[in-house]
Amino acid sequence: MPENHTEALHILKLCVGAESVEDLINWQKAHFGAGSAVHVTRMWPKRADEVLAGGSLYWVIKGVILARQQILDLQPVTGADGVTRCAFVLDKNVIRTEAVPRRPFQGWRYFPGTDAPQDLRTSTAREEPLPRELQTMLSEIGLR
Repeated sequence: MPENHTEALHILKLCVGAESVEDLINWQKAHFGAGSAVHVTRMWPKRADEVLAGGSLYWVIKGVILARQQILDLQPVTGADGVTRCAFVLDKNVIRTEAVPRRPFQGWRYFPGTDAPQDLRTSTAREEPLPRELQTMLSEIGLR
């Protein structure tokens, strides 16, 4: 994790279709192999320089922030419809975070590092994850 992680500007995004962090990891492995993952979005961040200075994409899975990936680059991509979009080039490593509930939203949001959940310790991240509902309840009462 970069030293300025709490000072970095991150991106918060819903991980639509995933039931768990494992779903996200498996989907990315199937689509990108061992290389960097890419997530294409319609809008280009106006604060791109801040995001590229150590920012991560935080994934909201089923209403809970559970993981992040460092943003390595932002690249323009043009779809079959001729529209230019933004590709978030992500580190292949998915880092589990403390569970923090988050209401649904559309698109992505800037996410200041001061609001970002802590990464789980490596030993904790390798353990069998708690059920999502239990993670959410623990987070809501402050026992993340």
